[in-house]
Amino acid sequence: MNISDIKTLGQLKQNGWQSKSIKQELRNNLIERLKNKQTVFKGVVGFDDTVLPDMERAILSNHNILLLGLRGQAKTRIARKMINLLDEYMPVVAGSDLNDDPLQPLSTYAKNLIAEKGDQTPIEWLHRSKRYVEKLATPDVSVADLIGDVDPIKAANMRLSYADERVIHFGLVPRAHRSIFVINELPDLQPRIQVALFNILQEGDIQIRGFNLRLPLDIQFVFTANPEDYTNRGSIVTPLKDRIESQILTHYPRSIEISKTISQQEARVNDTQKTIVEVPALIEDLLEEIAFVARESEYVDEKSGVSARLTITARENLFSTAERRCLINEEKKTTARVSDLSGVVPSITGKIELVYEGEQEGPFLVAIQLIGKAIRKQFTNYFPDPESFKKRKQANPYQKIIDWFAKDNSLDFYNDITNEQYKKTLFLIPGLSEIVETYQPKKSVKEKLLLMEFLLHGLAEYSLVGKNLIRAGYQFKDLFGSMFSIDEEENFEDDYS
Repeated sequence: MNISDIKTLGQLKQNGWQSKSIKQELRNNLIERLKNKQTVFKGVVGFDDTVLPDMERAILSNHNILLLGLRGQAKTRIARKMINLLDEYMPVVAGSDLNDDPLQPLSTYAKNLIAEKGDQTPIEWLHRSKRYVEKLATPDVSVADLIGDVDPIKAANMRLSYADERVIHFGLVPRAHRSIFVINELPDLQPRIQVALFNILQEGDIQIRGFNLRLPLDIQFVFTANPEDYTNRGSIVTPLKDRIESQILTHYPRSIEISKTISQQEARVNDTQKTIVEVPALIEDLLEEIAFVARESEYVDEKSGVSARLTITARENLFSTAERRCLINEEKKTTARVSDLSGVVPSITGKIELVYEGEQEGPFLVAIQLIGKAIRKQFTNYFPDPESFKKRKQANPYQKIIDWFAKDNSLDFYNDITNEQYKKTLFLIPGLSEIVETYQPKKSVKEKLLLMEFLLHGLAEYSLVGKNLIRAGYQFKDLFGSMFSIDEEENFEDDYS
């Protein structure tokens, strides 16, 4: 019989349906997926050998779960993916506030209805998407919000005494019976509110305004927390933490490739932008490298972390920066450039928490420095390490470029120049194209142009060439001469701010 044909308690019994707890339901479906070699947490990247096996073990153990990690580590994403381990549909007593199991009713309403109508009790089928409840913990969350309270309007309308438990308006937790209940940022929940969860987790009874209710709630709890919150905003009270059986530690992507996969998956880049803008692998690697160097930077608060959202929004801004340049210059297509990374600065400044030294530098200059460090870190993947030529008497392949700038030559490199101007500007510097041909001969013409620009920025990061910010671009010049342009750079940063 199709479930759409099962509309009464009697039909449900005849069909042989049996009650099971949500934890058993999750466990059964997980076992089925593991046996069939199916992906359990589709779309969650970088945790295959760490977090996800821990999640699977916790589900197999019928545990409530605490996901502990810094911001932007996919904690909420993992919790939401658990929905896919629920049965597609679940029967409930029609009209029940607590998702009552027809065979094991919990609420007074459901018990009275079944006592009155017996096998003719109407049932409804609840889709698994309706069996997920999520609450962000904030200081203003009350016991009434989570557990419930007496509803005077309900009492008046139904002409009930305040001694009648039907006057109770149940909160989010009881209404999540037979569902997944997620509390995000648990340490932000006031300790007295956390205490209200003790008995629900362990004994299954709740107290509302003097009503002692024995409600064996069937809930899969998932909590998320940021270690930073323990010192800055609040903490998880020890008895509550003790009742959460599995604490699972999350982490940031451990390689550029994993980080790149996440950014490509999550970034909202429309088809028009993808048609107009080509993003070479070098630029994609640089975008991801920014987050890696930020997590190691002395200017960035290590305890706060650097969210994966930095590279996601940076990727979106990169496409928009190149697209804008293309529109301004009335060109049909373009390739992303190193200079386009200046357009991702707003994605960096909004995603990092600075320590005191970083605040003194200012968020804009810190962002520029992070981009510079990313360029330096990727440089040796394409060209010889400039540092190595300082220690040995070997001919420096970059000497021709260094000498050109030493002769009082300079180059103003603007962000929004056309594709043709971009090419002409790069070929003004002697030796630039020769080095690219020597070390990256198999690259395409577009890639070689990009590598010429990258080489120029890289030499500046290794202090072989001077580089200063100018209006809408950079100026490259002799390193010694650039030291006298620091005031101009600081003025630019002040104007930008």
